[in-house]
Amino acid sequence: MFLLPVKTRYRGNAPIADPNAEDIVDEAITLFRANCLFRNFEIKGNADRVLIYLILFISECLGKINKNMPQGDAFKQLSTLAVSNFAIPGDPSFPLNAMYAAPTDRYQTDQMRQYVQQLRQELATRLVEKIFVDGKPSKWWMCFSKRKFMNLSL
Repeated sequence: MFLLPVKTRYRGNAPIADPNAEDIVDEAITLFRANCLFRNFEIKGNADRVLIYLILFISECLGKINKNMPQGDAFKQLSTLAVSNFAIPGDPSFPLNAMYAAPTDRYQTDQMRQYVQQLRQELATRLVEKIFVDGKPSKWWMCFSKRKFMNLSL
């Protein structure tokens, strides 16, 4: 997986992005509602692979939030999900192994796991801030909770 710059508060190996510019996490949140309707996605570069993973993770996050959940509980739930055990490219349970190159050695595996965890933590934090309006999840976000991007899930 390609290391893209991220504006983050979490420790990890992602390069630091310009605080005034949009990063890959912002782009994934912005494009999620349009892209989650796609059954196919043309990959034009390495950033698209990261975007696909983040869109699938947003779908998983929305599935964990129910419409009556307070913002604090949602933050706790998604923070736990972000650091829970997850598959990376090369693992047999990873759904997108055909699209991603597997790490070649233990060092690359550890670096990829650390980067993906940092992306997941930052995305979970920003997603809660984005979808909650007046302490409740926005219905305009929750209506996409049942949708599956490319008919896949993490």
